[in-house]
Amino acid sequence: MSSFLKTTALSTEGACTLERSAYVSPEVFAREHERIFRQEWLCVGREAMVATPGQYVLFEIGPDNLIVVRDRSGTVRALHNTCRHRGTRLCDAPCGELSETIQCPYHAWTYGLDGRLLGVPDAKEIDRFDKADYPLMQAAVTTWDGFIFVNLAESPAPFAEVYAPLISRFGRWQLGALTVARRLEYDVRANWKLLFENYSECYHCSPVHPSLVKLSSPTSGENDLVDGPFLGGFMTVTAPGGSLSLSGRACGVPVADLSADDLQRVYYYTIFPNMLLSLHPDYVMVHTFRPLAPDRTHITCEFLFHPATLERADLDPDDGVQFWDQVNREDWGLCERTQRGVTSPAYRPGPYSRRESLCAAFDRHYREVMQSRE
Repeated sequence: MSSFLKTTALSTEGACTLERSAYVSPEVFAREHERIFRQEWLCVGREAMVATPGQYVLFEIGPDNLIVVRDRSGTVRALHNTCRHRGTRLCDAPCGELSETIQCPYHAWTYGLDGRLLGVPDAKEIDRFDKADYPLMQAAVTTWDGFIFVNLAESPAPFAEVYAPLISRFGRWQLGALTVARRLEYDVRANWKLLFENYSECYHCSPVHPSLVKLSSPTSGENDLVDGPFLGGFMTVTAPGGSLSLSGRACGVPVADLSADDLQRVYYYTIFPNMLLSLHPDYVMVHTFRPLAPDRTHITCEFLFHPATLERADLDPDDGVQFWDQVNREDWGLCERTQRGVTSPAYRPGPYSRRESLCAAFDRHYREVMQSRE
């Protein structure tokens, strides 16, 4: 069993918020892409997005654009969306279904869904040409509990090694068996790290989220992951059998056979660098981030339910979805306000409260990663 500590039991002595450049500098943002987003495992979304051969989604992060597709053998691939001839973008639609091949719209170089170059018009006109030398470039890809992850590094650390603290931690929620019932998209004018920091504390909950604090005490947080790339723990649901929803009641059947403790808790985890995982008794909420600029982040928020929920007329998933859409927008608004504030040359790093101990831990890991890859 995990050992949990109250949020305020964790030291923040001497810890301050990040320096201004971390939130506003284009140069820092570019270094983050090279040192973090091209090195770490990134969550793309649910495996169900590419459930059948030929289904694909595009995943864009910085200048990198991937075609995440299931090939004819059933293997999920992450193909760079760049033709090996003149570099032309191959696919434009954000998602869709491909036939047997991917063809470049410029000169009709044609690739298999596994990335192999299959055909080139007038190949005899290219000196010493061998199709085997020009497959589409690929990123590493793996799946975990129904999620797809990619890694853009040339020699990425094995997923099972990096994610060892999480691999079996959430098994009792049966995440792979859950169904995406709703998806929300947000374009937030704030740095991605401000969003992580906001999620990591409930110091702000009483003044910002009155609907949330009615259902879950902002001081109930206890954490079992308190250092490194994965951080978080649980907060309690106040009403017995209640849920975080507009009505305060469960909006789905239990996602799995959970313990009495788990049925009265919501677990919140940050998964560095682009995923937030919120495990409720009756649904799971997942945020995935795509940083677009120092002051802009695209967020996808998905709600996963047990399939039986979607067959029940007496249960309304939107009861939970609309609740979190309201809370999300409250958070994003504060993060955007903070972004405008830290842009000022008058901003100086401020001290963290012990109620923000996970923010301090997130910043510490961020600094370590940035410095270790100089």
